[in-house]
Amino acid sequence: MKNIVTPVLLGADLNCYNVARAFHEQYGVVSYAFGRYAVSATKYSKIVRFTPIPDIDNEETMLRVLGDFAAEHKGEKLVLFGCTDDYATMIARCRDRLPDYTIPYPDDALQPRMASKAEFYELCERHGIPYPKTKVLGGAAQEENLAPEKLGFDYPIIIKPSSSIEYWKNPFDGMKKVYRADDAARAAEIISAIYGSGYSNKVILQEFIEGGDSHMRVLTCFSDKNGKVRAMCLGHTMLEEHTPKGLGNHAAIVTEPVSEFPLAGKIKNLLEELHYTGFSNFDIKLNGDGDDFRVFEINLRQGRSNYYVTSSGLNVARLAAEVFDDGGDDVTYCDKRFFWHHVPKSVAFRYTEDPSLVETAKKLDKEGNSRSSLWYAPDLRFNPVRFICVAEQMRRQKKKYK
Repeated sequence: MKNIVTPVLLGADLNCYNVARAFHEQYGVVSYAFGRYAVSATKYSKIVRFTPIPDIDNEETMLRVLGDFAAEHKGEKLVLFGCTDDYATMIARCRDRLPDYTIPYPDDALQPRMASKAEFYELCERHGIPYPKTKVLGGAAQEENLAPEKLGFDYPIIIKPSSSIEYWKNPFDGMKKVYRADDAARAAEIISAIYGSGYSNKVILQEFIEGGDSHMRVLTCFSDKNGKVRAMCLGHTMLEEHTPKGLGNHAAIVTEPVSEFPLAGKIKNLLEELHYTGFSNFDIKLNGDGDDFRVFEINLRQGRSNYYVTSSGLNVARLAAEVFDDGGDDVTYCDKRFFWHHVPKSVAFRYTEDPSLVETAKKLDKEGNSRSSLWYAPDLRFNPVRFICVAEQMRRQKKKYK
């Protein structure tokens, strides 16, 4: 790289730390992070220089902070990451007002189409990408209109907002990331609570796909500024988080060969037809046995568990800082098997339902092909407060899963 690479991150959570670690591994640099408040994942870190700004989620505040930062770091290659949906969307919306930054996200014009689960499923339909049977609601519904014959599929069903960004801005008691309803009466209650909070977008009702955490897959893709897919990495989920607001967040993953995944080509075609740029992250579930996979949704940014990609050989920092604008046309499919975990290994081994996946993870661990996000020696060495903080986080994970 001709210029010094300077990562600038909006956020402070595990997503933020995973990106910062990738930059530190690749370039030996410290990341500058801005967020509303400090979070344990990045506290006391030597590789993250965090500045709390209570209203950084305000567009004008963000532009002022990033403008001032760019003026202080002229001549450096500034790479900007958003570590939540809100931040990534705001960055994409303000792309034209942030000319000093490399921004690995899709254009603002594409954001609404892809962020809306309802519109995303229409795109999947066009590209022959299977997804769960779905009913889209534009408002509260009476119990009789939620009967299986009206929906077109049986209970139990999954209920989730079409717009995650708007949904999280309207909190209410009992709020969850995703809901399960076992009958029409419960479905009506959940939908009423969502709309009663002030949420105004669409709500998605879907058939429930049987299977636990180990039926899930996560596919991370990276497209350059010309809209060409340049990298893909497939993760087989071992274990997810199970707190109400963290449901579905990955806790442990084993990577699998992208070349063997039946939907990889169709997803690549979808992204390139749309001229998608930057990171994309797909949640996918195996329906039964064989290779009947169903795509649940797309995240328009790197996933929270993005270190599973870096640790398996596709460093997300290098993709953003170098591959994004290198003008190349090569594609890297990650075919390496690797075990990534955010929770202690013992938790992943104990609570993963698929014994064969546990054996694979244990074998990879013995071979040295495993890594945990927060146990990063350069950040823990001669940094006892950080070490204690990380150890306490791991202790709490054990307690939480028990």
